[in-house]
Amino acid sequence: MTDRHDTPLDTHTCEQARLSRDARFDGLFFTAVTSTRIYCRPVCPAPPPKPQNVRYYGSAAAAEAAGFRPCLRCRPELSPGNDAWQRGDHVIARTLKLMDSGAFDELSVETMAERVGLGARQLRRLFVERLGAPPISVHTTRRLLFAKQLLTETSMPVTEIALASGFRSLRRFNAAFLQANRMAPRDLRRHPSTTTEDAIVLRLGYRPPYDFEAMLAFLRGRALPGVEYVDEHSYARVFGTPDAPGWLRLSAWPGREHALRLELHCPQPAQMLGVVNKLRRMFDLDASPQSIGDALKESPVLRPLLRKRPGLRLPGGWDGFEIAVRAILGQQVSVAAARTLATRIVHKFGTPVASPVPGLERLFPGPECLVEADLRSVGLTTARAATVRGVAQALLDERIDFRSEQPLEEFVERWVALPGIGEWTAHYMAMRALSHPDAFPAADLILRRAAAGSGPELSTKALTSLAEAWRPWRAYSVMHLWRSASDAAQATSRKVV
Repeated sequence: MTDRHDTPLDTHTCEQARLSRDARFDGLFFTAVTSTRIYCRPVCPAPPPKPQNVRYYGSAAAAEAAGFRPCLRCRPELSPGNDAWQRGDHVIARTLKLMDSGAFDELSVETMAERVGLGARQLRRLFVERLGAPPISVHTTRRLLFAKQLLTETSMPVTEIALASGFRSLRRFNAAFLQANRMAPRDLRRHPSTTTEDAIVLRLGYRPPYDFEAMLAFLRGRALPGVEYVDEHSYARVFGTPDAPGWLRLSAWPGREHALRLELHCPQPAQMLGVVNKLRRMFDLDASPQSIGDALKESPVLRPLLRKRPGLRLPGGWDGFEIAVRAILGQQVSVAAARTLATRIVHKFGTPVASPVPGLERLFPGPECLVEADLRSVGLTTARAATVRGVAQALLDERIDFRSEQPLEEFVERWVALPGIGEWTAHYMAMRALSHPDAFPAADLILRRAAAGSGPELSTKALTSLAEAWRPWRAYSVMHLWRSASDAAQATSRKVV
């Protein structure tokens, strides 16, 4: 894949975005002011500083490494991530995915570097060159910004916030926070917290435009009763373990703020950052619509679709095994039929849990539950039941996995080696479970018809060839083509009625 990360910050573009407070650039760079030693988001409402006092940094970690502290007014912790670094198969993207998954809390830099195929010195050099700080500094900055949000928006005890943001020692948390923010954690507790019964409420920022309605529509058609609930305004889900279940609800933030409203009950604070990172991936909150649109709009097929829905995002999934089972069930059947089969599996093999949210009462069964389950009893064919059990066994044997840092080609190659798993299924899983931006199930019939427009249906080979120009964002082309097919079917249905 082409390396898209060598372009330095365009000072002129940064200056224009800063002066106009352009939300499309939020999180893509940060403005540091030498006279105050504070760094801000480009949307900061404070009066603009003198140009000679401004420095631009591509990451919050770089600004902090240069001695600047986060602004208390625009709050850099609320900015979306920069998907130029977080997506695809570049080693920096793969390392950041490891950070998001929590692996950095367990692994050394040397082991992390080995996981992405580099030496530790090489990885450190790349991070300093591209992000302005070594991996450990990037990781620490991300954790501290999350802690800053929890301190500002919740009434959680400081000890729990330290755990929630990945610090195992309160002393180390206090020292790191004081060094980065020039104040102790308790000094941020100036405003009343936002709570809903026993849940905390957090803002999850994104760059506009963001088509939350389309995201909910996609998830609503696939929602599993008992596990999740999706209406026209929100997504809710139960998660965790039978002994310590959690629940969450996502909806639009009131007003015109570019954020989603997360209500979260997470009984284990140490898991909170992982849950938030998972939701950011699942709802594609760090995507840059401008970058994606610039790459895809050259296509005559995609240009009108991008114009119609510029904020369409890539819907991820909560759990890899759950997505794998649903992908297998969806082979050559309708979405509704696959959902019916998945619902039967949930109700027969899922684990009941207690939840205060009506309709959220079961956890999706893990591979250990389905590896020897009688899936024929819920309507699966012999072949499909064998595929599900085979995938469950392969996961338990660690022959396959959903490691977020693995390259797309490696992921597909390992999965198609399993009986019953073809290219379509592997790429669909890469889209939904890994949120890989270049996954492309080219054999999909709806895709081949939609990409052909008014012409004859494209072959898989022809569509694959056409889509080469859409790299590295082919998964977004899938969403636009699927949505255009759905819109066309609804329009035809209305005419018939």
